[in-house]
Amino acid sequence: MTGSTHPSLLQKLQQGYNVYGSCITSTAPMWPKVIQQTGVDFVFIDTEHIPMDRAELARLCQQFRAYGITPIVRIPSPDPFRACQVIDGGAIGVVAPYLESVAQIQELVGATKFRPLKGERLTAYLAGQEELSAEMKAYIAAYNANTICIANIESVPALNRLDELLSVPGLDAVFIGPHDLSVSLGLPEQYDHPDFEAAVQSIIHQTRAKGLSIGIHFSLEPERQIRWMKEGVNMVVHSFDVALFSQRLRHDLSIIKAAVGDDQSTDTYSLPVI
Repeated sequence: MTGSTHPSLLQKLQQGYNVYGSCITSTAPMWPKVIQQTGVDFVFIDTEHIPMDRAELARLCQQFRAYGITPIVRIPSPDPFRACQVIDGGAIGVVAPYLESVAQIQELVGATKFRPLKGERLTAYLAGQEELSAEMKAYIAAYNANTICIANIESVPALNRLDELLSVPGLDAVFIGPHDLSVSLGLPEQYDHPDFEAAVQSIIHQTRAKGLSIGIHFSLEPERQIRWMKEGVNMVVHSFDVALFSQRLRHDLSIIKAAVGDDQSTDTYSLPVI
């Protein structure tokens, strides 16, 4: 995004805009242009569940950036070295899954907001034991301008500690993982259960009260996204490429088969959890 006259994704969020994206699993070379034509602001590239090497990931990030789309990458854990690697490859936002402690969020913040400072000096600064000079602060702020630090909140322990997790300076946003959250609540995939809805509502309201952005990822009905946007969600992570392709193809083929009198029965299918 460097050199662009358009606001970055982080600036859009800070200015109060809603932003829209989808999860991308395909590395096909024509995909970024197709995605651009949908009008998304960002793509969510998941390396937690999707097999993708560093070269593939870097290629995707650079392609999406060339089309003016912000790549947000989920890494498998809040590993600061992995976070730095994906940013070096072109990621603008970094998400780490299943965060449940202040230490985990501080690690992610350190990797995304304080590069290239590492090691004991970074640890001491984040712990409040050491101060940085004004020159150093200015350098680090410029070096990491527009990088977005996002925590996945998707468990009961995280929900119970949410206030302290959200209070870590440098965190920009939260993504709710509905599937993992529902499992942690003992309500697997019961997304309409009152207890699940109460948990999501609590996360949204607490996050927004801290001045942070929040997104939730659902792979089916757009009505779910609308419902949670009305509660305060401002980062829409809607579905993913495989689900959208499968749903649309099944829908279109059922219309074609019905028109010519062919059997429309299909086997029950399930989509991978992202």
